[in-house]
Amino acid sequence: MTSNPETEAAEGNLSRGLRARHLNMIAIGGAIGTGLFLASGSSIMEAGPGGALLAYALIGLMVFLLMQSLGEMSTYLPVAGAFEEYSTRFVSPSFGFATGWNYWFNWAITVAAELVAASLVMKYWLPDVPAWVWSAIFLAILFTINALTVSSFGESEFWFASIKVVTVLIFLGIGILMILGILGGKSPGFENWTVGEAPFVGGALGVLNIFMIAGFSFQGTELIGVAAGEAEHPERTIPKAIRAVFFRILLFYIGAIAVIGFLLPYTDNRLLAADVDKISVSPFTLIFDNAGVLAAATIMNAVILTSILSAGNSGMYASTRMLWALARGGKAPKMFGKLNKRNIPMNALIATTVVGALCFLTSLIGDGQAYVWLVNASGLAGFITWMAIAWSHFNFRRAYVKQGNDVSKLPYKAALFPLGPIVAMVMCGFVILGQNYEAILTNRDMVALLSSYIGLPLFLALWFGHKIATKSKKVNLMEANLSRNAPGVSVDK
Repeated sequence: MTSNPETEAAEGNLSRGLRARHLNMIAIGGAIGTGLFLASGSSIMEAGPGGALLAYALIGLMVFLLMQSLGEMSTYLPVAGAFEEYSTRFVSPSFGFATGWNYWFNWAITVAAELVAASLVMKYWLPDVPAWVWSAIFLAILFTINALTVSSFGESEFWFASIKVVTVLIFLGIGILMILGILGGKSPGFENWTVGEAPFVGGALGVLNIFMIAGFSFQGTELIGVAAGEAEHPERTIPKAIRAVFFRILLFYIGAIAVIGFLLPYTDNRLLAADVDKISVSPFTLIFDNAGVLAAATIMNAVILTSILSAGNSGMYASTRMLWALARGGKAPKMFGKLNKRNIPMNALIATTVVGALCFLTSLIGDGQAYVWLVNASGLAGFITWMAIAWSHFNFRRAYVKQGNDVSKLPYKAALFPLGPIVAMVMCGFVILGQNYEAILTNRDMVALLSSYIGLPLFLALWFGHKIATKSKKVNLMEANLSRNAPGVSVDK
């Protein structure tokens, strides 16, 4: 079905202006960021090269299962509300309400976090300019990109993500040449995999610690579910994106960690110091330096700034669409469900921008403790969303079959059902409960414990608060809404 802006505007629907290449890069861009460019070094230092590889491979398996679940639902029901809509239809209205607001909160806070990170990166070049100036400039840029058209968002993400992809590919190529001894001197061989406690440092606990970090690094792959609501020919473009994106992301993460593990010993203390204000000790920078790449720190600083802006851009888009979908479903004020002439939910965009700016301001007040709590709550919200995807898919497929439908007629069929969503739910639950297992085991630092888990009681309060207020019940699978004629749904015929 070809997108018709005039018809969509009349119906109050979003435009389908995202093409296949946009979808591919939105999913890739959502997953490749500072988690790869910076945190990969500290992961290797904490668990060793083998432990880090194992942790990222396990999380990669979980993400594969989740992407399968999301692919099946988003090709059948390509709506901007995605997780909120699926949770409402296939679990319960109250669970959908909590999932939608949880996801909006997650990305609205992420926008604020990226504003802080961007200002720190800019200190590398212009240390005397106040941080808030850069944050204000970048917030204005992100708002403008999202206020134009959905195509402008898709195009910006395409180029943001392309820069990251090219950087990783160059890194992998140079790294392989260095491992083989063709570039940068003598080959290290397997020396760094056998030094000290390597390849597995800290045993199972070391892997567990990195399991959490890896999970955060992969967050953002689910953005393709939100983008499905504005995808061109969703039944064709989404399956292609789902199949291609996962393996590319896994290649980038597994490949990069393997290269770092070969070329840098886990005992290198510089790996622990890598942060957005210390680009010079990013494992990427260190290896580029060793290979003789000129101005490696400046190049990586620019790439990391691009990653941060990409994450903020995606956060602005995702939270705006989720707030719009909540309003269309009667779960948020109606004013947020309105579209302008360009089919942009401007009221929702303005509200999200204001919330992001206010959350950023908390980082400037006092010691910034309130901001730390907000970011921690946001981090946990991503895993809760992943659990919602798996649970919704588990019920969706059962409802589809119970109501007499043929699974072979699905536009995209998830692999390994029902095991896939069950394993994904268990793994997500494991990550959520293990956020700060040290504080639980040692019974110390209750403030740190509460800070780590604050997102969970917030989600439960939304879920059960709505349930008590509306007296809604769980969905009967025989009565689950499988209609593809709902507002906002546009599928290929």
